[in-house]
Amino acid sequence: MNAAGVHIFGVRHLSPAGAKHLLDFLDDIRPTAVLIEGPSDATSEIRHLTNMTTKPPVAILAFTEDLPVRTVLWPFAVYSPEYQAMKWAQKQGAYTAFIDLPSSSAVCMQDLRSNVVRDTPDGGENEGTSAESVAAEPMDESQPAENSIYGQIAELAGEYDYDMYWERSYEHNLNTGAYQQSILAFSKQMRELSEEKERREDTLEYAYNAIRESYMRRQIVEVIEAGHKPEQIVVVCGAYHASALTDLSDRMDDEELKNLPSRGTKLTLMPYSYYKLSSLSGYGAGNIAPQYFEMMWDRMVQGSFAELPHHYLSMVAGSMRKNGTHRSTAEVIEAVRLAESLAALHGGSAPTLRDLRDAAQTLLGRGELAVVAEELARTDIGTSIGELAEGVSQTPIQDDLNRQLKRLKLEKYKSVVANDLILDLRENRRVKSEESAYLDLNRSFLFHRLKLLGIDFVSARPSGQEQAAWAEHWVVKWTPEVEIQIVESTLLGETVEVASAYVLQQKLTDCSSIEEASSLIRIAYECGMIHQMEEGRQTLQRLAVDSRDVMGIAAASRELSILIRYGGIRRMDTQPLVPLLQQLFMRACLFLLDGSQCSDEVSGSMITALNELNSVAMEHVEQVDEGLWLQELQHLSERDDRNPRLSGYACAILMERNAISAQQCAEEVSRRLSPGIPADLGAGWFEGMSMRNRYGLLSRLSLWEQLNEYILSLEDDEFTRALVFLRRAFSTFSPKEKTMIAELLGELWGVNSEQAAEILTGDLKEEEVKMIDDLNDFDFEDF
Repeated sequence: MNAAGVHIFGVRHLSPAGAKHLLDFLDDIRPTAVLIEGPSDATSEIRHLTNMTTKPPVAILAFTEDLPVRTVLWPFAVYSPEYQAMKWAQKQGAYTAFIDLPSSSAVCMQDLRSNVVRDTPDGGENEGTSAESVAAEPMDESQPAENSIYGQIAELAGEYDYDMYWERSYEHNLNTGAYQQSILAFSKQMRELSEEKERREDTLEYAYNAIRESYMRRQIVEVIEAGHKPEQIVVVCGAYHASALTDLSDRMDDEELKNLPSRGTKLTLMPYSYYKLSSLSGYGAGNIAPQYFEMMWDRMVQGSFAELPHHYLSMVAGSMRKNGTHRSTAEVIEAVRLAESLAALHGGSAPTLRDLRDAAQTLLGRGELAVVAEELARTDIGTSIGELAEGVSQTPIQDDLNRQLKRLKLEKYKSVVANDLILDLRENRRVKSEESAYLDLNRSFLFHRLKLLGIDFVSARPSGQEQAAWAEHWVVKWTPEVEIQIVESTLLGETVEVASAYVLQQKLTDCSSIEEASSLIRIAYECGMIHQMEEGRQTLQRLAVDSRDVMGIAAASRELSILIRYGGIRRMDTQPLVPLLQQLFMRACLFLLDGSQCSDEVSGSMITALNELNSVAMEHVEQVDEGLWLQELQHLSERDDRNPRLSGYACAILMERNAISAQQCAEEVSRRLSPGIPADLGAGWFEGMSMRNRYGLLSRLSLWEQLNEYILSLEDDEFTRALVFLRRAFSTFSPKEKTMIAELLGELWGVNSEQAAEILTGDLKEEEVKMIDDLNDFDFEDF
């Protein structure tokens, strides 16, 4: 008991022994008030945390009411002393409250600390990241030993690391009163070691903790003034703060309270996961093995703590058996004995987690960590995710998503284990109700909306059905980050649909290119948002009026083409897009010649545009002006003042579509590959020509004879430049096609096919690569 009479019980935030000792202490003291380190404005959430249907791990989440969104978390496990204190107070009818800084100030303080990290040379935190857990220890126990007081303590104690020291010294100490007394002593010594340095360096960390402790003292005094006797008050706080709260004189006054930084915040509860609670996730106040410590808690409550090694190693062996690696009961028994022997060597009464892991590696892994590593990780951390009662302290968008997950039969996928989900968007005619008939389609709408909102519950994968617009492959995985992302979307709308519609509308408002606009139309279509599709259509039409960007128009046309062809899959009317497709296609045709007056580097993107426009022309014969398209291709094919690759490519398309006769093709080949034509133009044109309908080209011997005569007519320098084009062209041919070409040219050149192949398909030399680079900067409009 301290001078003021208030009982201070310091704990580690995730400590089974701390929770057990605290419950025993509460049973002994029978306080009328239990005060807990946590955001003071979240006291009303305690009734939800202690709800019978609440299943830890869970967390309190605070988020700002305006942009940019900042979030702060206070997580709890079933073996958190704070959680057990809440449960005890609720059961006994005692007053219970959180007494730390309210979330409105905590979020500002955390933001300030994060900015300091970002401003330092070594700061690696990105702008906008969430501050995690004011409930964390003030110092990060996961720091390297040379930089951390915790590492120094472990070294002095002769332990491998701080976790091993803490477990052996505190978690295994079940003597009555020992935990509380040792924590107070530990707190005083820790503060002596750390505060001297913090004061000397005037660190933000020192000021941050001083403000928090001053506020907590004020809260404790207010409870006393409300009528609770000091000796009937128990304060549960982090070990670091325990000794600082024994003297209540230096408490925050009204002026200091008024000057606390503040941002408007809201609070909610969210399920959490054991992985996020673990120190492996970067949570400084976490422990390395949450599921292991839950096992420890269960054994303590059952009074069978001595059985923990047997239970742990049996679980590891059982997991190995499930994965096909058999281990006998005798090996498990020997592993337990080894763990106990290792503990005895360190003077401990029971094995620590490290002792158990070493024993598992030696006996169950037979000396190889790789054999047992996966099972150890699964047993140590676990895959548990918490649960809340339906509708408990949820934001509207959380409630909406939960309703949709239930309606779409997706609740079982709310797991930290990734699951593959293959969707078939077609109507299922084997079921009776419309809801069931289009279950996968409605799932797809939801998934695409979540993707638009940046909620990482789902991620798309290739469906494996390249030509099947009805098939989708998703990977579904629930994490605490997903819950945070959902809460952050509250500011965008009260439901998933409203929020995603808002995001899409903002993107359409900011849209400045026809390619982007067409992409947004597709997103609206995938999300099942017909109104936003119409908004996108109007935006695209407006942007297309003055556009001469053939590549952008072609990409947009391709997007619209796909939507028009497969629009029925999603039960959406895409016919209003047809006039827009016609308009875009016509503009692409009219500006095709202008767009083809480009550098060699840009010609690659133009070839993609030609492919896309040609596909649209063939797939929408009755809707677009195919005659205009073929006419403009003819013009491009004949022009000498346009990029020769594009002219050659246009000729290849015309030949493939039988839009020019064999005689016309022969005349064009003869003209393009005539003696005196520079290699850049002649060989460049042939490169474009060879990029389509290759087997048709291979069957025209006259073309290869003409190419041969052209090459032989070139001077040495021009011959070298021609080879650069030819090698680049042939590099995209299949091995079989290359063999056929080598045989043709070998016969014409009077060499064997291997020699011909070496000449044509060898790697580009350094000077040849330079020639290509020079061409990339060459603009054919100079002709």
